Amino acid sequence: MSARTKARKRALDILFQADVRGEDLGVILAAEAKRAASEPAREASWLYAREIVDGIIDQRDEIDEQITTFAKDWSLARMPAVDRALLRIGAWEILYNDAVPAAVAIDEAVELAKEFSTDDSGAFVHGVLGRISRAS
Repeated sequence: MSARTKARKRALDILFQADVRGEDLGVILAAEAKRAASEPAREASWLYAREIVDGIIDQRDEIDEQITTFAKDWSLARMPAVDRALLRIGAWEILYNDAVPAAVAIDEAVELAKEFSTDDSGAFVHGVLGRISRAS
């Protein structure tokens, strides 16, 4: 598994945890940063995970607007928490990280959706991120 794949999983964990607990994303990120400081072997994945989460914090309104626009009849509140987090990660990569091709961002999000969410989540995440990618 590549460092970026691990970082996306780590970002998913952070976003999911904040969402489910109803805690501020910055608080969860700070706690994870403290933990990461004691794990130098995982530094590469931590740095990109932090970049993702910081980017989502900075661009959350725009990202959520894109997701809501292209989710066709699905509000953010109605989505499973894992799907919501993966859509935010994928949308951030598509819209704000030129170093990651949109196809890679979509494929990575879909694979994580298949692994950690519902049976229908992979197709749902693929559809929403594909529409965001085509519109950007």
